[in-house]
Amino acid sequence: MLYIKTTQKLQELEEELKRRSLWRQDTPSEEAMADTSPFSCEAMPFESWVQFIFIPKMHVLIANRQELPSNIAIAPMAHHVWSDIQARHTLIKIFDDLDKCLSEPR
Repeated sequence: MLYIKTTQKLQELEEELKRRSLWRQDTPSEEAMADTSPFSCEAMPFESWVQFIFIPKMHVLIANRQELPSNIAIAPMAHHVWSDIQARHTLIKIFDDLDKCLSEPR
């Protein structure tokens, strides 16, 4: 059930990023993709990290039925980056829901 709920939230996230014109066609540079700062914040915008790093890694975990993160806190970064932009509050809500879903006792 957790895989299904997580997949649904990832789909919502992708759809909302596209709706808000935050879904990019161009992959960040290899250097940006290799950035080890939290959320790769020194090399790319948060939404690019979500699209090119977070979502693909979560899909790999789900496809391979690997353990999903249980102590996740992405919503605080979403709040930090997008709280002043009303049009992105739906994205924040999706991350709130995703954090809550993955942090529930298993």
